[in-house]
Amino acid sequence: MGVRLIGVSASAVDVIDIEDPDDPRVDDFRDLSSVDRRPDLPALPGGRPGKALVIAEGVFVTQRMIASRFTPHGFLGVDKRLRELDDDLRGPTLAGVPFYRVNAEVMAAIVGFHLNRGVLATARRPRELTVEDAVAGARTVAILEGVNDHENIGSIFRNAAGLGVDAVLFGAGCADPLYRRCVRVSMGHALLVPFAHFDGWPVGLDDLRADGFRLISLTPDPAAIPLAEAVVADKVGFLVGAEGPGLSSAAMAATDVRARIPMSRGTDSLNVATAAAISFYERVRSGTMDG
Repeated sequence: MGVRLIGVSASAVDVIDIEDPDDPRVDDFRDLSSVDRRPDLPALPGGRPGKALVIAEGVFVTQRMIASRFTPHGFLGVDKRLRELDDDLRGPTLAGVPFYRVNAEVMAAIVGFHLNRGVLATARRPRELTVEDAVAGARTVAILEGVNDHENIGSIFRNAAGLGVDAVLFGAGCADPLYRRCVRVSMGHALLVPFAHFDGWPVGLDDLRADGFRLISLTPDPAAIPLAEAVVADKVGFLVGAEGPGLSSAAMAATDVRARIPMSRGTDSLNVATAAAISFYERVRSGTMDG
């Protein structure tokens, strides 16, 4: 049985002790490593059921979820993490939200593995932003095609947050940016940096161009111009593709310019998240991001 504790701290949340890992109140945190039962799986029409939840893992990511538009509806964690998050749990939007307090053994039994970070938060997915919403006021955006590795997507979000990129946009063939591993690797910035999916690909790029964006496709092609020459524009969109195949010919054809990162020692390309980070930094270094 869970025991509700009143007046533990000034937190707005309700702290509830959970001793039974089979308690149904913690079902939203169950089986996180399961291929087909994890709670962050989106539902597919007429197919796989899914709760389509967003899972934040660890103190820093939980703090960023609280600060984002992904409002938590539940927490699961050990007492140490509850105390560390006390200041963050005082906001009025968290009034009455349950914080299920457990020991490490019960937590491991619930989530399916030992969680060193000691706290999870879960939120429902809000309405996704449109591309128009995501780029409103933006000067620099990242555009992904075929990037299906969750860690690469998470790294791109983290790089985008740290290097002044205003939004991340998804073309065809990309992995779910709200998968738990993406959110974790991004250090929660996948919840803070605006993102959206194109309705049509690559025809949707025409709307960005009409909005004044110079579209730059990154390629190892030696005939492409050096990256530093491409980034000097009022508004820029960087296109990056999947590891190996890179951008499709259709996406390349829809851009304004092809740019390359100068390489040495016979290396023809970099990891996609690394290449994106260099591009973002080159944009910062050009001095054009601030007008």
